[in-house]
Amino acid sequence: MERIKVMLKSGKDSSLRRYHPWVFSGAIKKMYGGDPSEGEIVAVCDNKDEFLGLGHYQIGSIAIRVFSFNDVEINHDFWKTKFERAIAYRKQMGIIGNKETNVYRLIHAEGDDMPGLIIDYYNGTAVMQTHSIGMHLLRNTFVEILKELLGDDLKAVYNKSEATLPHKADIQPEDGYLFGESSTGVVDEYSHEFNIDWEKGQKTGFFIDQRENRKLLAHYSKNKKVCNVFGYTGGFSVYALKAGAELVHSVDSSKLATSLTNENVELNFGKDAPHEGFAMDAFDFFDNAPEKYDVIILDPPAFAKHQKVLHNALQGYKRINQRALEQIKPGGILFTFSCSQAVSKENFRKSVFVAAANAKRSVKILHQLTQPVDHPVNIYHPESEYLKGLVVHVE
Repeated sequence: MERIKVMLKSGKDSSLRRYHPWVFSGAIKKMYGGDPSEGEIVAVCDNKDEFLGLGHYQIGSIAIRVFSFNDVEINHDFWKTKFERAIAYRKQMGIIGNKETNVYRLIHAEGDDMPGLIIDYYNGTAVMQTHSIGMHLLRNTFVEILKELLGDDLKAVYNKSEATLPHKADIQPEDGYLFGESSTGVVDEYSHEFNIDWEKGQKTGFFIDQRENRKLLAHYSKNKKVCNVFGYTGGFSVYALKAGAELVHSVDSSKLATSLTNENVELNFGKDAPHEGFAMDAFDFFDNAPEKYDVIILDPPAFAKHQKVLHNALQGYKRINQRALEQIKPGGILFTFSCSQAVSKENFRKSVFVAAANAKRSVKILHQLTQPVDHPVNIYHPESEYLKGLVVHVE
């Protein structure tokens, strides 16, 4: 079929030649064949009319998200092949078919060459989140592909894109089930059970990307006083408790999140676990903390979603890490994270360095952490490596 062609300005084709999948609006010289609608597939070419890729057009700074660098027919089989590759990769990595967990990321946007699409799998329910109109328009195709490839392992597909689609788009998306209906929200991760609320919870319901980092935390938690700050639904808290922590405090500004944390603790340990949840601001908590802690986890929401607020974000990371370092016991262990795509590993590490200097603590880096294999990093798209973490020993 004849597609609208988007020609780039001279010199603006270099990133696509390096297989980076984004075309920014400022790189576009002109369009041939009319004005594309939101989510329409367009062909991208250089200033000399040489083909570069196919992608979804969208109003905004990122004008085109390229999903194919080959000029091929885009149909059901094209998308099915991408899903098959994503599933085969996760089977090879031991994620799908692993008896120790039934929750994982099935599709990771640019990491799986499908920019704008996230799908998480929760023990039979696939939760879909689209970040581009093009992927949103394909949601029913994706449901059919999931049914074909997962068979009886798929009980429901829930679309949770109301809050993630661009506001400039002239659509009114609503969250809801595209296939099946609400089923059990209890998942198992390395013998830790979690009640997942994908309908009302943040993101798709659970921070799957911290799975291996939670497992590492267990190594440092036995007989320790642990504080899980920005704890959301208590993933790190449950791991610390199962590992034999003396006590665990979970802190989150959301009362709903604190309630879900308490539910997950009770689900795993009953009502007598040495745990207490605090629904309050992290800085307020540290100002009135009831304990000095052996282990502190800082897993805040993204302080910077784009470069314009990067400076303020780095200041935020510095401040919260300094407060944690002031509250931790000598010999303590700090797990600290950034999930801000705009914050580089170097800038995050520098923020922790400044925090340690301000707190006048001697710090050694034990581990440098990132996201797990079901959140693959596209080597051509460094932005897909969004999760950065440090585990440090504090003297």
